[in-house]
Amino acid sequence: MSIRHGLLALLERGPRHGARLRAELEARTGAVWRLDVGQVCTALARLERDGLVVQQGRDPKGRVVYAISDAGRGEVRAWYARPVERTGPPRDELVIKLAMAFGASGVDVRAVVDVQRRHLREALREYTRLRCEALAEPPAHQDEVARLLVLEQRVLHTEAELLWLDHCVVRLQRLAGTAAAQPPPQLA
Repeated sequence: MSIRHGLLALLERGPRHGARLRAELEARTGAVWRLDVGQVCTALARLERDGLVVQQGRDPKGRVVYAISDAGRGEVRAWYARPVERTGPPRDELVIKLAMAFGASGVDVRAVVDVQRRHLREALREYTRLRCEALAEPPAHQDEVARLLVLEQRVLHTEAELLWLDHCVVRLQRLAGTAAAQPPPQLA
């Protein structure tokens, strides 16, 4: 998620300080994507530098309050109007780990897959539990609807990753059978 655009979207509703922005962003995303205050401060500084937000003074506790500028409103509207590009594969640590484990000396790729499967099943149980809690009562606020959408995405994404790991196991079994039938390469 673009922190930059998430902050602009929240500021479009009215001025806020960094800690409130951080809390609201986490609430809207079901706390699936946690941010530290430094990330928010850095993003706000860049937004200010780019003319998309302006400081609007300080709140009673002395925290800087930010407001969206006209250019910021234009930026967030343009963001909503653009599709999210999926041009290249993301850098996924699991994909890299499995690619490096295959053929590595002393590494049981199946064990690597099994560890990940256990982790994903645990995560899936937690996401499903949170989704069930969110569905137990009709949403009273738009943040609850947003949180539910994020939780449903996490459930479906985790299910898809488990399915992909099943595919990897089948692929590895087929490759192991093919590799066993071939003679080892000759060194020159």
